[in-house]
This record gives sequence, structure tokens and C-alpha cells, in this order.
Amino acid sequence: MKISVCGKGGSGKSTVVALMTRAAQKKGYSVLVVDSDESNSGLFRTLGFEAPPVPLMELLGGKASVKKRMGSPSLFEKSAITVEDITHPHIQRQGGRMLISIGKILHSLEGCACPMGVVSREFLKKLRLGKKEIAFVDMEAGVEHFGRGIDEGIDQVLLVVEPSFESVMIAERIKDLANGLKKGAVAVLNKAPSENVAQRLKHELKKKGIVLIGIIPNDPDIFDASLTGSPLQKGEAISAAENIFDRLIVQSA
Repeated sequence: MKISVCGKGGSGKSTVVALMTRAAQKKGYSVLVVDSDESNSGLFRTLGFEAPPVPLMELLGGKASVKKRMGSPSLFEKSAITVEDITHPHIQRQGGRMLISIGKILHSLEGCACPMGVVSREFLKKLRLGKKEIAFVDMEAGVEHFGRGIDEGIDQVLLVVEPSFESVMIAERIKDLANGLKKGAVAVLNKAPSENVAQRLKHELKKKGIVLIGIIPNDPDIFDASLTGSPLQKGEAISAAENIFDRLIVQSA
């Protein structure tokens, strides 16, 4: 199962990916995290890795060579890609937790991120997972990845909604775009400061036809981990994420 984690910038997509990864591992899954956000550079720390993997873009000669080399002998020549096909240094492994990165914006004036979208789209379309394997894709903020066709290769969309009007509006747009691809979309409310706010947002999401499968509280342990660049080790958000993961599996079945 391939699940894309989407939402407004700053809504906490990477945090939710880390929480879902931890929950999936506890349930006995091997988890592949696909870092498809060309801007965020700290996901590897949140997941507990000491260094990021070398981006898959480098298998194709880097950004400048992507389009001309997509058909050359490489990982991308395969009709189907498994986790075992991805080798060091392009994957980081830690027990049942694995991380790959598509590519990052590294220099001023290097151009748009479209080539990274090409790599993400082709990789996700070809990725094949086993019965107890699951992939979480940390998408770029907003909706542009739908325009690039990246979400064609995923099975389920997980919307991350924070307590803001803009976040709810973007979630509704993503839900509509996912429906256009015949992909299911469910939401998780992140950084909920109180039960009252959570219920108000739940009502707003329901009016827009968005199914809410769980609430992650405004957990100070998450903020502490974010400030130090440390993996998530404790806090009430972890137990909340385990319940959300169970509902996510049911929704994706």
C-alpha cells in the first residue's frame, strides 16, 4: 500500500509521516518512507537516521540529466521496482524502517522542481510492495503534485489539516483532486489545541465531505523533538497515531 501524505505547508506532514511510520512498525509492517518534498531537508532526523540517503535523482545524473536519461539502464528501466532493488547509498535502512529521497533544491537559480516530479511519478508508478510492506510519501506542500501526476501511483491520500481556514480549504481541494484520480482521501487533524477547536474543525471537514479518521493533539513532546532535530520518542501523539493508523488501514482496504 502506497499512501501520500498531503496538505498545506506547515501543517505537519513530515511529523505525521514519522508518527505513522512508528505506528506501522509497531503493527509489524516494513515501512518505506519516500521523501518527495524538494524543500524540507530534515525528515531523516525525524525518522531517526544519522544522514539522508543519496537522492534517486543522482541515479539519473542529477537534475540536469533527468529527462534525457529516464530511459537509460538504471533502476528506472525496470517495469517494476521493489524495495530490494534500491541499494545503498540511495536508501537508508534501520530495522524495518527505510528512507529514500527523490531530490532537493540545493542552489539558487537552478530552475523548477519539475524533473523531481518526473522521478517521483515514475518511481511511485513502478513501486511494488509486499503484503506487510507499506510506503508513506511525504509530498510537497499544496496541490502541484497532482498536476504533475505524481499521485497516480499511490493508493490512498492522507490529508493533514491544522487549525486554520486555509488548511481546511486546501484539504477540500486535495480531496477533489484525489477523487478525480479515483483515489480515496481521508484526513487527520494535527496540532489540535483543545477539544472545542477539534470539534469545530471536525464539523467543517464533515460539511466538505472529508472523512476525519483521527486527531493528533498539540503535543509539547513533538515541539521539543522538532527544536532539537530528534526522532519522536514519547508523547500522547504517539498513542493517537497508533489509533489513526488502524483506521487508515481499514479505510484503505
